[in-house]
Amino acid sequence: MKSLSADQVKVGFIGLGQMGGRIAQRLLGHGYQLYLYDRDPAKAQAIATQDGIVTNNIHEVARAADVILSCLTNDEAVRSVYTAPMGAFAAARRGTIVLEMSTISPDSSRELHRLGAQGGIEVLDVAISGSTPAAEQGTLTLLVGGNRDFFRAAEPIFQAVAKQYFLLGGPGSGTTMKLVVNTLLGLGMQAIAEAVVLGEKAGLDRERLLEVLSKTAVIAPAHMGKLARIAINNYRPQFPLRLMNKDFELILKAAAIEHVRMPATEAAFYVNSEELAGGGDEEDFSAVLRRMEEAAGIVSALASHTL
Repeated sequence: MKSLSADQVKVGFIGLGQMGGRIAQRLLGHGYQLYLYDRDPAKAQAIATQDGIVTNNIHEVARAADVILSCLTNDEAVRSVYTAPMGAFAAARRGTIVLEMSTISPDSSRELHRLGAQGGIEVLDVAISGSTPAAEQGTLTLLVGGNRDFFRAAEPIFQAVAKQYFLLGGPGSGTTMKLVVNTLLGLGMQAIAEAVVLGEKAGLDRERLLEVLSKTAVIAPAHMGKLARIAINNYRPQFPLRLMNKDFELILKAAAIEHVRMPATEAAFYVNSEELAGGGDEEDFSAVLRRMEEAAGIVSALASHTL
């Protein structure tokens, strides 16, 4: 099997949002010829200025590409892009490889693999761990499910966008691992929110509390950058609250299927949903700290609202 290197394949990219757009730019920077599509033409046009080729529809992408990457918002969007009458599977050639990078349910990943195989198309679920700065810097972690030979062939693409990448097993195992990772991401942020509010209510200076907390071993790297932003009430989205909310739903659905109790995750989901209902859909998921401050009656930290 040939390597999916820039001199060997043409790449289609569907979904050019905050993560997808940055990943596409990384691929262009590594010499890949990209055929671009997004429901919002302006997003594709912005990347086309860096030599990407804008297409009018998904069929154009699928017909032109040897490899299709997609980074979409949810299960419904993924199904529409691939399985609708005007979707990618209807136009892609046999032998096309799909690297599906959205955070969706493992069942949807397995279904996509099965449907692709019927048309001679190989699908790998390539879940992304990392926020927008990591996507821009090419330091993402990729969690992959699917065929080992295709995983190895795709390494040049992985190396262009990620610091590390892992094959977890068969179809659906990459998205399963993403749910495991995001359980800790969401729970960890909720734990930080509760701990910080406890310190504030007990009289600790908020700025000093956050500074010292960042020096301890208990803060995971994924949460470290949040503390400096929280200190100035900067909740601009690196990982939007609405996407964390969607991931919590996927996690709890998977837990129900596997008959796994997750009481702490359920509690974190509740707080996340409260903040989302309060108008935080375009804020970072770290905004749950503000929700906990409000619940505790802390107002000093809220004087300068989200920057």
